[in-house]
Amino acid sequence: MLGEEYFDRVIFHLKSVKKSQFKNIEEAANLIASSLVEGRVLHVFGCGHSQLLASELFYRAGGLVPINAMIENPLSPGEGVKSSWFERIPGYASIILDSYQTSPGEVIIIISTSGLNIVPVEMAIKAKEKGLKIVTLTSLRYRDVFESRHPSGKMIADLSDVVIDSDISPGDAAIEVPGYPYKMAPLSGIIGASILWALICEIVSRLSEKGIEPPIWISGNIPGGDDTNLKLLNKYRPLIKKL
Repeated sequence: MLGEEYFDRVIFHLKSVKKSQFKNIEEAANLIASSLVEGRVLHVFGCGHSQLLASELFYRAGGLVPINAMIENPLSPGEGVKSSWFERIPGYASIILDSYQTSPGEVIIIISTSGLNIVPVEMAIKAKEKGLKIVTLTSLRYRDVFESRHPSGKMIADLSDVVIDSDISPGDAAIEVPGYPYKMAPLSGIIGASILWALICEIVSRLSEKGIEPPIWISGNIPGGDDTNLKLLNKYRPLIKKL
């Protein structure tokens, strides 16, 4: 019963977000595609489980090649509770951003469901100072309930050129358990991944409309995949740190 309810909640939420946020997804796609046409790359950053969404887009069969995922081990969910500590350290985002190659006019997607922790907010501030355009994937519901942990008092949505609202309830968990006081089963991962892949599809559509062959990773498990990917690796390695 609870498993079926989770499926239903996911489907309902996806339909709702598609209806309310597709214009914002299109706006973000326009911004990113315009940057990629000029030979730039798309940066993606998240902390904790939001980092999993950045990883989801990176070096993925069927995915867009010019994506620079800013993946830092201390912020990984694999670090457990320590990742939450690191997400609240002032100055850490500046160190991370300075360790990657960026150019004015490029776009960074900052993923943070709550949008209130120090590192994501600082990343938005520092990225803006470097001339990057900012797209955020966040839940605006948190602004109605919580205050920012950053000294500026700002949430990442306050610093963004385009905001995509995942509309996740504070606490993330979606399913009530009979006889238990707290909900379970988060939505942010599956909803966030769906939003991001819809965004990538829209970016690729715009590149194709401009007559540009979209650089897309091919599965190494199909004939010709490795050879195609090697050419893409040689082209983009100078721009993407983790490749």
